Amino acid sequence: MEEEREKDHQALLNPGEENEMEVFGYQTQKLRRVLFLVTSVLTCGVLPLLFYWKPHWRVWAYCIPCSLQEADTVLLRTTDEFQRYMRKKVICLYLSTLKIPISKDTEEPLVADCHSVINKAVLKPELKFRCIQVQKIRYVWNNLEKKFQKVGLLEDSNSCHDIHHTFGLGLTTEEQEIRRLVCGPNAIEVEIQPIWELLIKQVLNPFYVFQAFTLTLWLSQGYIEYSVAIIILSVLSIVLSVYDLRQQSVKLHNLVEDHNKVQVKITVKGKGLQELESRLLVPGDVLILPGKLSLPCDAVLIDGSCVVNEGMLTGYNTAKGDLVRSILYPQPLNFKLYNDAFKFIVSLAFLGIMGFFYALGVYMYHGASLQDTMAMALLLLTVAVPPVLPAALTTGIVYAQRRLKKRRIFCISPQRINMCGQINLVCFDKTGTLTEDGLDLWGTVPTVDNCFQEVHSFTSGKALPWGPQCAAMASCHSLILLDGTIQGDPLDLKMFEGTAWQIIEDCNADYRELGISDSNVIIKPGPKASQSPVEAIIVLRQFPFSSSLQRMSVVAQLVGEDHFHVYMKGAPEMLARFCRPETVPKNFPKELRNYTAQGFRVIALAHKVLKMRKLSEVESLTREHVESELTFLGLLIMENRLKKETKPVLKELSEARIRTVMITGDNLQTAITVAKNSEMIPRGSQVILVEANEPEEFAPASVTWQLVENQENGPGKNETYINIGNSSVPVEEKGSCYHFAMSGKSYQVILQHFNSLLPKILVNGTIFARMSPGQKSSLVEEFQKLNYYVGMCGDGANDCGALKMAHAGISLSEQEASVASPFTSKTTNIECVPHLIKEGRAALVSSFGVFKYLTMYGIIQFIGTSLLYWQLQLFGNYQYLMQDVAITLMVCLTMSATHAYPKLAPYRPSGQLLSPPLLLSVVLNTCFNCIVLVCAFLLLKQQPWYCEVYRYSKCFLDSQSNFSTNVSLSRNRTGNGALVPGSVLSFESTTLWPITTINCITTAFIFSKGKPFRKPIYTNYIFSFLLASALGLTIFLQFSDFQDIYSGMEFVPTVTPWRVSVLVAALTQFCVAFFVEDAILQNRALWLLIKKEFGIYSKSQYRIWQRKLAKDPTWPPTNRTDYSGDGRNGFYINQGFESSEQIPKEKLNLGGQTTEQHFWTRL
Repeated sequence: MEEEREKDHQALLNPGEENEMEVFGYQTQKLRRVLFLVTSVLTCGVLPLLFYWKPHWRVWAYCIPCSLQEADTVLLRTTDEFQRYMRKKVICLYLSTLKIPISKDTEEPLVADCHSVINKAVLKPELKFRCIQVQKIRYVWNNLEKKFQKVGLLEDSNSCHDIHHTFGLGLTTEEQEIRRLVCGPNAIEVEIQPIWELLIKQVLNPFYVFQAFTLTLWLSQGYIEYSVAIIILSVLSIVLSVYDLRQQSVKLHNLVEDHNKVQVKITVKGKGLQELESRLLVPGDVLILPGKLSLPCDAVLIDGSCVVNEGMLTGYNTAKGDLVRSILYPQPLNFKLYNDAFKFIVSLAFLGIMGFFYALGVYMYHGASLQDTMAMALLLLTVAVPPVLPAALTTGIVYAQRRLKKRRIFCISPQRINMCGQINLVCFDKTGTLTEDGLDLWGTVPTVDNCFQEVHSFTSGKALPWGPQCAAMASCHSLILLDGTIQGDPLDLKMFEGTAWQIIEDCNADYRELGISDSNVIIKPGPKASQSPVEAIIVLRQFPFSSSLQRMSVVAQLVGEDHFHVYMKGAPEMLARFCRPETVPKNFPKELRNYTAQGFRVIALAHKVLKMRKLSEVESLTREHVESELTFLGLLIMENRLKKETKPVLKELSEARIRTVMITGDNLQTAITVAKNSEMIPRGSQVILVEANEPEEFAPASVTWQLVENQENGPGKNETYINIGNSSVPVEEKGSCYHFAMSGKSYQVILQHFNSLLPKILVNGTIFARMSPGQKSSLVEEFQKLNYYVGMCGDGANDCGALKMAHAGISLSEQEASVASPFTSKTTNIECVPHLIKEGRAALVSSFGVFKYLTMYGIIQFIGTSLLYWQLQLFGNYQYLMQDVAITLMVCLTMSATHAYPKLAPYRPSGQLLSPPLLLSVVLNTCFNCIVLVCAFLLLKQQPWYCEVYRYSKCFLDSQSNFSTNVSLSRNRTGNGALVPGSVLSFESTTLWPITTINCITTAFIFSKGKPFRKPIYTNYIFSFLLASALGLTIFLQFSDFQDIYSGMEFVPTVTPWRVSVLVAALTQFCVAFFVEDAILQNRALWLLIKKEFGIYSKSQYRIWQRKLAKDPTWPPTNRTDYSGDGRNGFYINQGFESSEQIPKEKLNLGGQTTEQHFWTRL
């Protein structure tokens, strides 16, 4: 019974999808809500603030669990590693609000589509349905299946027959109204966020709330100057953030708004054509495409033909809608730096809490008033966590973003810049990224009598001679004539231009007599075309190209003939399967490899004559019938040159030990050749082809490993020919570099049937060809599961998923890809990749340096203040102000301005704040400071001239009458809230202040490391000048004997030898700290030696697999075939190598998604 209740209480939303969530049902209790309101007033708003940060606490506070069917509130929780919560109200809508008659008969469906969830969602006779709106998507409650279900799209269960039969004549007006109410508008609605809303979100950030508390306390204690400076800085930071967010909101709104107002024509059942705005479309409407149109929705073509250029589609249930939603609702950024930073701040907060109780004890022991005790205790609490921390940590990113902008690299996700510093694997698309965007015709290789003929070169200037191959190139494409310009796929366009034929705009009466409609494409020879016996070619049917089929075909008629022809083009290895074997040359594989090995793009052509004479018979042809028993016509060779920047950039990445991988939709052999010519695969490396096959009726899934041999085409030749031989990797080269290459088909089979084999392949996989967009993003995710930090560089819409999935996606296009990508380069070559990594490394090192500095700054002030608290003393206002504004604030704003080092180092900066070198750095520097400050504090008391000024003020004034008799000791002049007379003016504060100040300056210098990730510190002129100026000013103030300076800074005069001793102590500490930091803690060779001696190895999954495979004598496999051990278990197990514990649970489900969120929101 309990299990049944729990099952009704929760369910899964979008199971198996990227945005999968758990949903829990709750009912609001009025009494609990009243108690919540009362408590909110009593806590002065603290409780609502906590509930704002933790929405699930609010639901638990005034709601009780119930079944989802009875719920008026639902709590949603993401199923990823972040477990984020959202609260949503359940909305009830009534169809009775529509001004149309609606049947209340429970047996009669509301809509004609029997598969529609609408019939299951609306309760009769009430005519109401329940729904929730989650991230712009509407979900309705399915009363039959007891779950929330997405609406706004046609159900997948509809067959082609269902679509034609149910929707072919259009929807009735009544059904349109019902669907419009249930599904909502067909629009990507991006509201411009009000400024007040953005402002509240920024101000209520947990750290800003803590900052407000700190500044309020400081202002109450009279520490006005620094507090005002921080307030101004924080206000500027918030204003700039709000401005930036507002601009992004406006840009995104303007980007999609025009696509919500497309005027379309639809067919209404019983009423004919009707024109309306696209936002009023509903699933099931039949659109009439008049010509050029921005398609306002995802649609199924049920009659005629059209060409779509991947333009922006509207509606949140489309692929483009998903992209916009991913911008509006980014997932948290899973970066270890931000997680570690959160832990570090918590540690500093605990230090502050310890100080709080220490101060309570000291002041209560001395009998101070409760008000003064609490004020001083809270003051020490706030010293440990510097309020300038959020502004300081973002400055490095801001500087890096500005430098990237100068290189024409634009960023819409600044927090990912730090992640770029950790990238150790970059995936590249091929065409348009590594190679030139456009393809040039190189030649055709026709076949006659089952033999390849002499190449026809397009560079010769001769027209392509008439024949079946010319007819195929002229007709087998999806080009259209739009406003006098030929539009369509660039490859199709280039192929068509090679024939010198033309598409004509209007068909004349002669063609209409043949039964030709306006939708048929008519092609005629142009003035520069070769002589042809054919007046024109009419394309009657098209079977369009798709990346999964890798081919397209057309049915055409040559004017003057009474029969029809089929022309087909596609990937050579795919097209050959559809041709009669006797028409395919025996040396086809060798000839194909000959061209693909030289980096050419190869398209195969085929043809057959249809044995039918009636146009009506053509309309009923199936694709299976058309694409069978064809005659192989030959090969079309297209040239795709490497960009001149590709080779040097790949070399630079290789020298920096950053892996490079090619993910392309092109031919496998072409991809291998491009990889070799660009030296992505270095000379002398072994390439192993991995070919996997699906299980068949009597055979399990298999994977075959074949070694690719290199053969040079004569001396001095650059072309690389590929021969798949029977050789194996020589024993002496087992440890040398080898690379796996595979197709998308093989990748999919391995993913499904050899899952435990996949990580072994990926750690040395370099070429992935014939990859679909989904496979590209899947591959990036699999690399991430191996703990690689993955960059992805591409230029097309088919790269969107991978660009979005990668830690750092870099788009070379300003079209769809730039919407999904955090980075967009206006320079369309891969030079942007090393620039981005360099800036990422510099920003990451800067963030670490600033974080370490601010940690030490807080600890230095904490130690100094704690020592003074021991005697109920405090640093003066201007003493604090000098440290906080003149040094720390200026240092934080300029420390990160150091430029990136121009050369990529062969290793990455540390990505962990909680690493031994960094923790030791903080701990040792804390110890050095503590030792020096405590020794100075104790030695001071041993000096013969020392006295406790606030106790013996008269004696002190008498002894100092010749110097500072006008110094008032009766109270804290600068309003520092002193607890006892003269608690600021003391020998202790005069001694400890120069040490803590010089320590702040030297710590900034020590932590501003330059090479190998940043330029030397002296190149940061402003920062260097500020440090030198601050040090000079501090020494001047320490040794000056001017009364105005002493009274202003609240110093007590001391003897010169003591001042020299204090300076020597501070400089000695600097020398020790600098030596320890530079010679030990930052000594990479030393740490590598220590790791080696103690057997400490990287825990990254790819490193673990590399170590395992290096010890495996059977790896890499060559010239063999492996089979899945058990068709039921779904993955490959090599019993001789793997133990049971090495087979990862849930098929190696490692790691998580990367997404976007500043770590401050984790507080």
